[in-house]
Amino acid sequence: MPKNSKKTTVTPSPERREELLATAADVFAAQGYNATTVRKIADEAGMLAGSLYYHFDSKESMLDEILSTFLDELWGRYDAVLAAGLGPRQTLEALVTESFRGIDRHLAAVAIYQKESRHLQSQPRFHYLADSQQKFEKAWLGTLERGVAQGEFRADLDIRLTYRFVRDTVWVAASWYQPGGRRGPEEIARQYLSMVLEGIAVRE
Repeated sequence: MPKNSKKTTVTPSPERREELLATAADVFAAQGYNATTVRKIADEAGMLAGSLYYHFDSKESMLDEILSTFLDELWGRYDAVLAAGLGPRQTLEALVTESFRGIDRHLAAVAIYQKESRHLQSQPRFHYLADSQQKFEKAWLGTLERGVAQGEFRADLDIRLTYRFVRDTVWVAASWYQPGGRRGPEEIARQYLSMVLEGIAVRE
């Protein structure tokens, strides 16, 4: 036996880790979290199931990283908008635009969030999903309320109903949006806003 022979370990590259997470996200989005096995993810990634555990200790860890990465990035962009000192209408426009950009960058994660977040919130590891939802609601409701108070949005708006309409009609785009399509997220946001703001803005 050769002298000084030691077992060496190779740290997986960040690029490979991202590739595996993207594959897992696509499978979770298509099949559902509970129906997805580690073997299925490994098959889609072109590797053995045992090799996948070299990168992640469980499929729960993969799901956690997929969702937390998406939400951390989204809130980084939302927080920048909310801290920019914009008027209510400009804030709403920016929040909608960042939402469509989030769908463009994290389409599978958005689909997973929509399908799985309700039951995942009861698990301690995923409690941040409920916290994020409360923060999301506060930001959007606050923007709409400020718009009414400052005379930019109609005084007769049902604020909570408007919030639910805007929220649902923005995020449902994940069911039909195709990254790299003819219209990018900014163009879709612009057209969406032209329809929504026509209905809620004060007419001069």
